Amino acid sequence: MAQPALGSGKTAKRRVLFGLLDRNGWAWASLKALFWFNFIILLMGYLPDRAYYFTVFSTIQIGIMNQALTPVNFCPPSNGNLPCPAPPGSSLAWQPSPSELALPAPRRDGAVAQVGTHLLYVGGTDGTAASDQVYEADIYASSGNFSSWREGPKLPAARTRASVGFFGGSVFVIGGADASGKPTTTAWYITPDATTGELGDWQVADGGTAADGKTKRPNLTLPAPREGAAFVPAADGIIIIGGSDGSAPTTTVWKSTIDATSGIPQAYVAQAPLVDARADAAAQLDGNWIYVYGGVDASGPTAEIERGDVTAGTNGSQVSQWGTPTNAGANLPAPRTDMGSFQANGNLYLVGGTDGTSFKTDMWWATPDGNGNISSWNHLAQSDLPTGVAGGSAISGGANAFVVGGETSQGIQAGSWRANLAPMPPFFQLGLPFGATIPGLQISGEIGQQLGYLAAAGVATGNFVLLLGIGWVFAHQEQTRAFMTKVRNRRKA
Repeated sequence: MAQPALGSGKTAKRRVLFGLLDRNGWAWASLKALFWFNFIILLMGYLPDRAYYFTVFSTIQIGIMNQALTPVNFCPPSNGNLPCPAPPGSSLAWQPSPSELALPAPRRDGAVAQVGTHLLYVGGTDGTAASDQVYEADIYASSGNFSSWREGPKLPAARTRASVGFFGGSVFVIGGADASGKPTTTAWYITPDATTGELGDWQVADGGTAADGKTKRPNLTLPAPREGAAFVPAADGIIIIGGSDGSAPTTTVWKSTIDATSGIPQAYVAQAPLVDARADAAAQLDGNWIYVYGGVDASGPTAEIERGDVTAGTNGSQVSQWGTPTNAGANLPAPRTDMGSFQANGNLYLVGGTDGTSFKTDMWWATPDGNGNISSWNHLAQSDLPTGVAGGSAISGGANAFVVGGETSQGIQAGSWRANLAPMPPFFQLGLPFGATIPGLQISGEIGQQLGYLAAAGVATGNFVLLLGIGWVFAHQEQTRAFMTKVRNRRKA
């Protein structure tokens, strides 16, 4: 049988990728498929997404970013001398508010609460006696600032170191020391008019019938006198923790649960007691846990933290048990009492206070993990108060936090301090192995969103046209090569 003659010349398979792969093999085909798959996602998904965020955010990330691998960082001057990037939970430097925003009179051991568009400073003392005065300011949601203080509706009687907080549309003032310095059991509340926003007058929360003869008042009179107890609003009621009975701190924990039908808080039910007696402590609810930190125990100012477990019960939630941490880092770095405290962005904050010997400037914050544990408290000197303050009341609103009133080395103050809790992110970052953060337009509001959608749609449309063009080129390779040859020949001519 005749054998086919060899053709002239030498034949060999064409190799690609520096000769590593067969051009007609599966490996090269798979690499090409993977490349085009990611290329299409880049053009039709990633770049339109970046176009949207470039419009509405101050900065955007390009490429793959890893905060642990960004050795080059540039932050805006507004961050002051904070590290760049600013540690999570840190704040800009505290600034004293202008004299126009000072309380009408010096106060300490009062409490600040927000109700609707109103900011209230309730009770407190001028250093000689408890006050029945309530000061009122308007808070501006857009900027987080507040107006000058003015006299608001007075309390039915003088109170200092009362448990004050917002719950269910009303501000409640529970217990506290009276003009003679003795702890009380009284409870009052005030509710703005739903139409006009006017505050009206304080009502007694004794469980009786309201002035309309039909509505029942909340039943929040304490089972025993307390001052310096912590007020914790829960999803379904109010929790009062610890406090002093006039002779020593206590371990009592009481909860008033709202009635499912009327929505009115009912009489207190005793909950699991604290491990150690506590008064003047900070207390914050985060998820299914209550954190009580600082304050005074039987020995004086303490650094100890206790965590209470909030569980479902037959009549709403309940505080089922308390425990102290097994890791030393969960406790405060040092004893503190008479401090301001607040919660923001998943962090627990403590500001100022005293260790029993001097007024402190420190601001500490901690971030509980998904299991409710605290590994450590964070501190940054740049985020401390400019002067030591004890007995001030702290509150957060939007991106800002405020400490109002309190006592410094100069005496009891009427002023306040303000800090921005949202330092700007770096406007440029260069990361490894690759990626960068670059400035964006940051067009805010509804206009920014709509322009962002238009930018994303425009980029997606342009990229789709580009993909069609690439597809046509690959489908008509001979015509493309001929066209490119003509172009090169014209350039040579």
